[in-house]
Amino acid sequence: MKKETAFSIQRIEWRQVSPRVFAGRGDLRSDIWQRQVTFERGRTYLIEAASGTGKSSLCGFVYGCRRDYDGTLLFDGTDIRTLTTARWTCLRRGALAMLFQDLRLFPELTAWENVQLKNRLTGCHTDETLRHWFCRLGIDSLADRPACRLSYGQQQRVAFLRALCQPFDFLFLDEPVSHLDAGNAAAMADLLREEAGRRGAGVVVTSIGHRLELDYDTVFAL
Repeated sequence: MKKETAFSIQRIEWRQVSPRVFAGRGDLRSDIWQRQVTFERGRTYLIEAASGTGKSSLCGFVYGCRRDYDGTLLFDGTDIRTLTTARWTCLRRGALAMLFQDLRLFPELTAWENVQLKNRLTGCHTDETLRHWFCRLGIDSLADRPACRLSYGQQQRVAFLRALCQPFDFLFLDEPVSHLDAGNAAAMADLLREEAGRRGAGVVVTSIGHRLELDYDTVFAL
């Protein structure tokens, strides 16, 4: 079988992109929809939005799991609509990480198993590193508990660690701290800052008011 070729992403460009559900609306007031926007690797962005303005749609468009948009979305100048399934597989495994708002954990698996499921596919981190991260985020005592028996805030931390269990050029986080207190959010921000810095990655965070405290290069209003 032919070995997959690794791909990277240095910039993500939006050219007049907007969800098709917004078609015909003349009242859009957005820094992103129907605009020219570029996300660059190594920089950190915040997208502030009201509920219903399309932030989760934005993440779905970037990840290629939704195509119901108008306009053009480019990875390093390539229209993502032209990407093959094999190339999407490579990008999602080694260049593009995503923390969805709905988390997408396997409820019957434990917190540890949910993280290890991703880590075994990529071989990205040692068990020692992952145990250390569980401790840093205050969920070490919950590692053997099924995800369905965790609070939503605890599940957010598990899903965040799972998102780190791969190489990435960009990491998108959709409302990552909506159910976290200030202390746990700060612990997540510290770990994210370290890992993104180590990888030279771009970070894009969405928020409807409870933001992850990072040093943002650019803040957009969606």
